[in-house]
Amino acid sequence: MRIGEVARLTGASARSLRYYEQQGLIHSARSGGGQRHYAATEVARVHLIRRLFDAGLGSKVIAQLLPCVDSDDADVHEDAFETMVKERDRLTADIARLIETRDSLNAVIEVNTRHRLGAGRAGAVPTGDGHHCEA
Repeated sequence: MRIGEVARLTGASARSLRYYEQQGLIHSARSGGGQRHYAATEVARVHLIRRLFDAGLGSKVIAQLLPCVDSDDADVHEDAFETMVKERDRLTADIARLIETRDSLNAVIEVNTRHRLGAGRAGAVPTGDGHHCEA
């Protein structure tokens, strides 16, 4: 099937499909006129790729996982599992850092709010333009 049909069936744009192919995630054959033709099996593969992107994985990690789809080798499946766990742990650490950052910003906002409400000038820092900022 041609790229437009795969795009229609998967919800992926033609541009995304070309990117997936460039990254080695999907494959096509070329017609004499240079048009891409995909096997029907690529539709399921594109659905999986989109799900992995939605899960926060990048194309390099997805490329590491896809051999699991094409193999019955238990070692390949174990490698894919370990890669997914590692990526989940990376995302969990990123979330923890973001929460810490948000909490720090909330503390600054709270101090600034108290200052704006006139709770005092102690701790006010001149901003250089004649104003003060509570930090």
